[in-house]
Amino acid sequence: METSNYSLSFTTGGLFLNEALTLAGLYLDTDDWLFVQKTALRDNLFQSRTLTTLKKLCNVNISRLKMLQKNELEFMLSCCRQEQAYMLWIAICRRYSFIAEFAVEVLRENFFTGKPDLTFDDFEMFFSRKSQWHPELDAIRSSTKKKLRQVLFRILREADLITKDNKIQPALLSPEFIRIIRQGNAGEFAYFPLF
Repeated sequence: METSNYSLSFTTGGLFLNEALTLAGLYLDTDDWLFVQKTALRDNLFQSRTLTTLKKLCNVNISRLKMLQKNELEFMLSCCRQEQAYMLWIAICRRYSFIAEFAVEVLRENFFTGKPDLTFDDFEMFFSRKSQWHPELDAIRSSTKKKLRQVLFRILREADLITKDNKIQPALLSPEFIRIIRQGNAGEFAYFPLF
């Protein structure tokens, strides 16, 4: 069985909700991601100290937002803050299969089996299992693996899927959010801790 390599370029930062909302709004006004990127860089929309950081922030956010359909972006700009974070979580799961698989196989599984929290050991076991099918994971330095774990847990906290002390929080989805997801891929409900 052949597997494709994981994209592990999520080590930059966290959820970036405010930045994502800014870029999504610009995109919906123009329907042009290249224009969005050029504008963000020209106007330093994120008030970055260096051009390198600004480029990295733009690239990470735009690559995630491109995972969302236009109706999902429109919904993200109009819904409550919590569901904006949930929509961005879906974009992140679509963008990074490593995170999507962690969400389904660890976050949701722990929730289903009544395990109240996520631990670093959960991450280590998941990483070890995945490295059997993804040899690129074996090539990662321990410092990079630690950074991947740190950023993943930060994203989960900022999306309000776990608490500061790593307790799993059930997702509370509105009927409108549920409708939007069902229009796309109902299987993506598996990214959330919910029954």
